[in-house]
Amino acid sequence: MKWLGVIFCSIGLLWGELRVGQFRTPEEGRKELGNILDIAKDQESWQVRRELVRGGIRDGIGFKKWPQKTKMRIVRHSRVERDGYTVENVGIETIPGYFLCGNLYLPKVAVDKMPVFLCPHGHWSKEDLHHHGRHRDEMQYRCGALARMGCGIFAYEMVGYGDSKRMGWEHRWDPQVMALQTWNSVRALDYLLELPGADRKRVGVTGASGGGTQSFLVAALDDRITLSAPCVMVSCHFFGGCRCESGLPVHVRETHVTNNAEIAALFAPKPQLLVSNGDDWTKHTATLEYPFLRKIYQLYGKEDKVKNVHLPEEKHDYGKSKRMALYDFVAEQFKLDRKLADELKVELIDPGTLFVFGKDHPAPEGLLKPNQKVQFPN
Repeated sequence: MKWLGVIFCSIGLLWGELRVGQFRTPEEGRKELGNILDIAKDQESWQVRRELVRGGIRDGIGFKKWPQKTKMRIVRHSRVERDGYTVENVGIETIPGYFLCGNLYLPKVAVDKMPVFLCPHGHWSKEDLHHHGRHRDEMQYRCGALARMGCGIFAYEMVGYGDSKRMGWEHRWDPQVMALQTWNSVRALDYLLELPGADRKRVGVTGASGGGTQSFLVAALDDRITLSAPCVMVSCHFFGGCRCESGLPVHVRETHVTNNAEIAALFAPKPQLLVSNGDDWTKHTATLEYPFLRKIYQLYGKEDKVKNVHLPEEKHDYGKSKRMALYDFVAEQFKLDRKLADELKVELIDPGTLFVFGKDHPAPEGLLKPNQKVQFPN
């Protein structure tokens, strides 16, 4: 039986084990990616591996069978007009009693075949609820510029941020936050695709940090997404330090072990942009994770569809140069006018006015008690 123990230890596998934070060294991550490439020798073998890993993510989250999609109550108000785009406060009931809140950015003039984007935010926060999450300047610039290009965007919040925080939810309260946020993203996409003119062939997702994790997770699981742009997050050795990223056993299963670089690769052969920097766990992306993704894309003959913009002098954010890379990629892949993504024409909105619920717009009746065990509809 000794040989069983050797195999068991060699893959580092204890079924249900959580990979949290800096779980591996970059060199250990490199070896793991090499092992994956040994398995994925051709497109057929990769497709088998792909379905195995996708199934493992769903099982780990608790969605071996997808929850039932219930009828959503929608709250939408406070339309603000800007140069070339509009912004509205929107809440959608993703499961009975839970409202996912955010801001809907639309082109000022309706367009046929409108591309749509999910924009989850990262873990940047301040005690002042007006200046964190989806309210941040960088989110407003990004969404406004994309809307000026002709896209419809839903900038939505994580559990325990913004309206959710006001209602008493805590972000780090329970591992199921990962499941709830992933389901929120799926339902947010349902909402976006029902907007007048929404183009089901041009559907994007982009976010940074924890929003980057949510971006590549939902892109791996929801086949409706056609473009993914995770920013400052894709790593084969770092797994996110929050329960919404690594609080459930999505990386280690009874049949296999995986990492976030492989999860991002599940999106192949559709267009994907990795944005990385020199001050966090993505500092090796250009020489480690990106070459791995290119090899997976090469199995489809589509290596030109995955790109990396590496900014070695920059830090962990979705700063201006990173947003410029996004606009370039989106304009190229979705055939949009890049010149319209002019952030000088994006006028910031007072964050205090971006909440969905408040004195003038009270929350609906029948909401879930904050932080209670969530029961997803079967």
